[in-house]
Amino acid sequence: MIDKYTELFKSLVDSYYSDTFDSFVYHVLSDDSVNKEELASVISALCGTNIKFTNINEFSKALKNAIKNYNPNIKLVEKIKDCSTQCSNDGEETFCQKSCPFDAILLDKEKKNTYIDPDLCTDCGKCVEVCPSDSLLDKTEFMPILELLKNNTTVIAAVAPAIAGQFGENVSLDKLRSAFKKIGFSDMVEVAFFADMLTLKEAVEFDEHVSSKDDLLITSCCCPIWVGMVKRAYKDLVKYVSPSVSPMIASGRVIKALNPDCKVVFVGPCIAKKAEIKQKDLLGNIDFVLTFQEVKDIFDALNIVPEELPPEPTKSYASREGRLYARAGGVSIAVGEAVGQLFPNKKDLFKHLHVDGVKDCKAILEKAQSEGIDANFLEGMGCVGGCVGGPKAIISTDKGTIEANKTAENSEIKISLDSSCMKDILNKIGINSGEDFKNHDKVKIFERDF
Repeated sequence: MIDKYTELFKSLVDSYYSDTFDSFVYHVLSDDSVNKEELASVISALCGTNIKFTNINEFSKALKNAIKNYNPNIKLVEKIKDCSTQCSNDGEETFCQKSCPFDAILLDKEKKNTYIDPDLCTDCGKCVEVCPSDSLLDKTEFMPILELLKNNTTVIAAVAPAIAGQFGENVSLDKLRSAFKKIGFSDMVEVAFFADMLTLKEAVEFDEHVSSKDDLLITSCCCPIWVGMVKRAYKDLVKYVSPSVSPMIASGRVIKALNPDCKVVFVGPCIAKKAEIKQKDLLGNIDFVLTFQEVKDIFDALNIVPEELPPEPTKSYASREGRLYARAGGVSIAVGEAVGQLFPNKKDLFKHLHVDGVKDCKAILEKAQSEGIDANFLEGMGCVGGCVGGPKAIISTDKGTIEANKTAENSEIKISLDSSCMKDILNKIGINSGEDFKNHDKVKIFERDF
């Protein structure tokens, strides 16, 4: 979230935990010096809702009700106040317009104000980070999660591979598991484990669809901005896109197949993931998304210091390959290695190309659509550096890459195929061999319709 609202969010979290939420909301909105409508919009967004202000009592009541009866179908990114558009020079696009990969932010010349076209907006959140007037905000979904935790619901935190090093060099994944449990989560699992499963699936797809250097497979793993760009602007390439869901969605589907009554919360560096889980064909696979920055603020609000907690170890299950998904090029490395192991005759044929950042993603898709590219496996990530460069990462992209690589190389399991735990889980969902990955009925749990 925007730094300006961090302290307010922490206070909201603290008050909800201590059952003083109503009185806190009443207190902050009773200040005659504040713009009540604007502040109420901020509070509502920080609570994951879209309640509009009427009066303090009605707003507080409606807010609490919306938290308890969470609606997952609301828009995630909204304009909470008008702006001066001073970031635009001589009629040029504003910062938010320039940042939008889908041209969804338009200028009302009469009112001299920008607005979001809901039909074009994908809720990717690129605009939130660049707005100099703090006029745009993405919704934070922790209050509805907290309501579940208070009711002793089984809630699993599924953390992105990019989490390596985000909470401090001395904060291991085992210490993070302890921290999430201290919040009230039932457990924490690595999404890298489910990335391993998709590595095998996309290796099988490469074998099926690529027979020469001129064929093409576009990975759909990881990045909703990348997938959104292909679907919206480069439709001629859709036929080359792997039907795989992202590792995040795969984690939710598998966890819920094994534990139907649980809720799954994805934790990562990306605002766009909040929108991905609300797409019609993916709704219900992941229940909520929290960003690294939001989790840090939650830890701070609840006085949880992960570095000081005793580690809670678990059996090794995620491989080096799955953990490399955290950074640009990681998917290509993982799938390339799997192709080499599963299909040795295709090892030398595998020629990948990866791009990162919206500008380079657009450029390579334009080239692939118009003149072709010198590669047969194409990976793209909307953020520079990949997921470690996400807008809600805590540490720098360079440091995130170093930490992701270090965590990956320190993995006990180097190759996804060597994970006995993965084989066990795959068996439980009806996938018993590499051949089963060619059976579309059996791998349906990992697929979506593009």
